Amino acid sequence: MTALKDARSGIVHFPELQRLNFSCQLGAKPGISQDLKDNYFTELQLRSFNSSGILYGVVAGMEALANAGIEPAGKDEEPLWDLGIIFGTGTSGVDKFREAIYKLDEGKVKRLGSSTVGQTMASGVSAFLGGLIGAGNRVTTNSSACATGTEAVIMGYEHIAAGRAKQMLCGSCSDDGPYVWGGFDAMKVTTWKHNQDPNNASRPMSASASGFVPGSGAGALLLESLESAQDRGADILAEVLGGSVNSGGQRKEGSMTAPNSVAVVRCIREAVRNAGIAAEAIDYINGHLTATIKDATEIQNWTEALERNGDEFPYINSLKSLVGHGLAASGSMELVATILQMKQGFIFPNTNCEDLHPEIANLIDASRIPQQLLKMEINIAAKASFGFGDVNACVIFRKNLL
Repeated sequence: MTALKDARSGIVHFPELQRLNFSCQLGAKPGISQDLKDNYFTELQLRSFNSSGILYGVVAGMEALANAGIEPAGKDEEPLWDLGIIFGTGTSGVDKFREAIYKLDEGKVKRLGSSTVGQTMASGVSAFLGGLIGAGNRVTTNSSACATGTEAVIMGYEHIAAGRAKQMLCGSCSDDGPYVWGGFDAMKVTTWKHNQDPNNASRPMSASASGFVPGSGAGALLLESLESAQDRGADILAEVLGGSVNSGGQRKEGSMTAPNSVAVVRCIREAVRNAGIAAEAIDYINGHLTATIKDATEIQNWTEALERNGDEFPYINSLKSLVGHGLAASGSMELVATILQMKQGFIFPNTNCEDLHPEIANLIDASRIPQQLLKMEINIAAKASFGFGDVNACVIFRKNLL
């Protein structure tokens, strides 16, 4: 919370990336202490554990569960039949998979051990969480590139709304390191201008933005039916009003890596309609905003979808200015930041956009992109994520007024 309010950057220089001749030698990853690892994994598991994304997802998921006041089922008890998990990822256990490939190439298949499959299967994170919690409802993993985390929350919301569960743990995670980040470096979508100046490297909405800084981590939210939460006396942080998920079909200007603006606008409008609100009711947007050439396009899409511009546009910020682009984890991390701001009544500062992109400045007033901490009540917030494959997800929250 303090880091958000202070706009404290978590981006650092990685000597390993420099050694490997990366153009972008910067990145961001969470610091996980040994004590924290020991809370969730046995000594035996940790001996052969090499999947950073699963580690981040387990920590985020279990902390979300604890903050919600829900105890895992005991080993000799019935599973929690009304609690499910939708926890997404882009890739899982890349370092573990590399480790396995080397052993196989050396003819040491018997040295792989019993942990390789669990750490490299796509559903590894939801499987680990399911076992720790004793979740007995739907336990699965979704994967929609950078839209994964936001999509997971919408899927969990829909599952509860359909009466199929009372509680759903939703989130997403992403591995860190060169084997995940290298492909983006090769695509030339990461920044290369600030290797010696990490704090100023990630520049969403800036005229001098030169690409994103890769990141990693996880985020998680515990969704629950209102009746269940009230019966437990839970501390309700916010209400999910509705959302939408769609694809641009990689048609028109849409492609594997670029959004179809018609689909983005449609997704936002459908989310607003499903939420049962008017577009002018939105106080705040947590943007996808990656510090690439598509930032101005994203703002234009928001103005068209909401039919709001200038100083009538909602306040907007981008967490990526502080923690880089967490890829599949980005949506869930940004959702957590959104809820924290709603709960505490503030909007964290946008950093590194003092030279606001002129196309953005022509669309919305600079005051809507606060560069200093802004204390204000956020009653209704919108969060959208857009991913490779031309996929989109948007969810609308209302601050708990009960």
